[in-house]
Amino acid sequence: MGLTKQEIHKWTDEYPLMADLLDLKPVVWLNPKRREMDQLQGLPVTIDDLEEAEQLWLRFAPYLMKVFPETIETGGIIESELRPADRMKAQLETYYGEQLPGKLFIKCDNELPVAGSVKARGGFFEVLRHAESLALKEGHITREEAYEWFATDEAKKFFGNYSVGVGSTGNLGLSIGILSAELGFKVSVYMSADAKAWKKELLRKKGVRVVEFNGDFSEAVTAGREETLHLPNGYFVDDEKSRELFLGYGVAAIRLKHQLEQRDIPVDKEHPLFVYLPCGVGGAPGGIAFGLRHMFGDHVHPVFIEPTHSPAVLLGLMTGLKSGICVQDIGIDNRTEADGLAVGRASSFASTSSEQLISAIATVEDEELFPLLAMLKDSEGVKVEPSAAAGFAGPFMLAATNYAKEHGVDPEKAAHIVWLTGGALVPEEEMAGFYARGLNKLK
Repeated sequence: MGLTKQEIHKWTDEYPLMADLLDLKPVVWLNPKRREMDQLQGLPVTIDDLEEAEQLWLRFAPYLMKVFPETIETGGIIESELRPADRMKAQLETYYGEQLPGKLFIKCDNELPVAGSVKARGGFFEVLRHAESLALKEGHITREEAYEWFATDEAKKFFGNYSVGVGSTGNLGLSIGILSAELGFKVSVYMSADAKAWKKELLRKKGVRVVEFNGDFSEAVTAGREETLHLPNGYFVDDEKSRELFLGYGVAAIRLKHQLEQRDIPVDKEHPLFVYLPCGVGGAPGGIAFGLRHMFGDHVHPVFIEPTHSPAVLLGLMTGLKSGICVQDIGIDNRTEADGLAVGRASSFASTSSEQLISAIATVEDEELFPLLAMLKDSEGVKVEPSAAAGFAGPFMLAATNYAKEHGVDPEKAAHIVWLTGGALVPEEEMAGFYARGLNKLK
């Protein structure tokens, strides 16, 4: 698209945040198009779709326990803990010099079994849905029988006739690659320049074909989509347009509801819930936000967090152009240490939903991520990659706005959940480097 300086200048008049966005300053955008539940329109999936998606997870639980023993403890379900983070809250209050009313929790998707990131939710779901569809069509299984068949040599031979492709900055590629290879698919992951070397190497060790690009996420997706769909039995997992990924992420909210109930944490008009979701293309946080709003209605307030150098969803929603504009069009470079969030253009599929569902989007500077991840390790003993630490800035940034007053919520009775999106598979040496960098910033 590419906008002229004159066009951009016009936008700075129309959108007050645009000047700071262009200057790469952290901003908070309060979404004026958030709708109440009874006013939602044209959403691409329903609560029935979410419940059906949960049933697919249950059908595959025996298979997942068989091939990934690390899931035995959770009964073959890919799920993470919800933990209180009181010590982290105290450190954050000291760091920001502000008190945060309410309670702080962390949702530990950084520790999700097998793939170690939130992308396992959507990535595994889409691959399993595709595998089930193929096996049902050819009569290898019925939905009434146990799914251990998927772990047999016969199944591997069958899926070897089919190809799966995905474009990724890293974590989605790991999820799709690991499971697709285990099932027997021929799998290719098309990775952008910002993807970490260790993620590429891990995929190759799993038997995955890795195709590298010098460009960003959108280039990897475009090339991967074209190549995969030209194959006779090719299936492309499209992070920009996928309904299945969206559903896989959305199921997380059903599980979170149970976890909150187990901890006796109410979510209602008097007890608002704020959830901070690191955001790349918008599929994972969009799917989770969809599930959250259907579980908790108007009493939950999803907040996306993006890097200042990659504010793709903020730009798309603020201007109303959604996926019709990318950050490079306004001169922002889309280069960030938060490799999982290094996306220049928002998901066309998720944007329409997120526009109605979310409360706000905040942007954070790269250098903010490292002290946050260092504080998390010191306070809670939890290790995350830089992109997963982004959410911790959210509660303090949102508190500095008039959002609570406008929406009539009492901050003192709020629960805040920071969604930790990845980190378990990061090599120790790399993690130590992140931590040291964070400690240096805290001095």
